[in-house]
Amino acid sequence: MPWIIKYTESAQRQLKKLDKAAALRVLDYMDERIGILADPRSAGKNLVGPRMGSYWRYRVGDLRVICDIQDQTVVILVIEIGHRREVYRGR
Repeated sequence: MPWIIKYTESAQRQLKKLDKAAALRVLDYMDERIGILADPRSAGKNLVGPRMGSYWRYRVGDLRVICDIQDQTVVILVIEIGHRREVYRGR
């Protein structure tokens, strides 16, 4: 069952700030590795701490992709994309 990958406006802005190779790597990873899985939770890790619950993270090199997996609509909503050093800091 293929999942639909959607990006929030802030995630799209963060993606545009990355260099072209890193941005393509993130897009390819989400489309080719995560979107085709029957259960996208099998490839990621559940977040702990204040963001614990429905948010999952995926590792793409030094980048992290924070997602909200919505089972009822078969959508993976990308919330945030950033370097591992900065992506977990509270806003």
